[in-house]
Amino acid sequence: MTRASPLPDTTATRQALIEACLWMNDRHLNQGKSGNISARLDGGILITPSGVRYEDLTPDAMVTIPLSGLPPCAGPKPSSEWPFHQGMHQARPDMPVVLHAHPPYCSVLAVQRRSIPACHYMIAAFGGHDVPLADYALFGSPALCANMAQIMADRHGCLMANHGATVLGETIDKACWRLEELETLARTYLYSSIGGEAHILTDAEIAEVMVAFQSYGPRNTDNTRE
Repeated sequence: MTRASPLPDTTATRQALIEACLWMNDRHLNQGKSGNISARLDGGILITPSGVRYEDLTPDAMVTIPLSGLPPCAGPKPSSEWPFHQGMHQARPDMPVVLHAHPPYCSVLAVQRRSIPACHYMIAAFGGHDVPLADYALFGSPALCANMAQIMADRHGCLMANHGATVLGETIDKACWRLEELETLARTYLYSSIGGEAHILTDAEIAEVMVAFQSYGPRNTDNTRE
């Protein structure tokens, strides 16, 4: 697993995380202040604070926590989901951005405790033949952290039982793109059951797509956008 370069702890990075939160709500991929986002820094993690409206966030309000161990007692509280963000950054050094939200269609599947099979070739954008479902555990708990680390070892996104969804990103923009793509896949999968049943692509067909993604798009740019 290749270790990605950390993001710089600058005002621009902090503002970009805030803009991602505002974008989630504007795109109806999240509601209120329930989602959270983090970025791996050189020696730490930058994460949204607990219980603050996105519209009220400022760069100075973002919280820095260590890559392991407890957050500092002084200063703003980090998101209540900081344990699994910390776990994701430890388990996936190739993905410096972690984005969590409660997208409506993803949440429907999550409360039904259903993963998303290979109903569409864009499933391959999540690292495998499906988008898996992490077992339920209390938000912010060590159990949820362990569940997420296990299920996301070889995936770039997952659903969370009776909760929502989480995606990983090589950049902030890529994480946002992946979250919207995941919600589109969840909607497609749910709607496909209305008039019949989705035909599921084989593992070999998904593997073919993953290889094709490596050379898709203009040179030296994001190669998974259509």
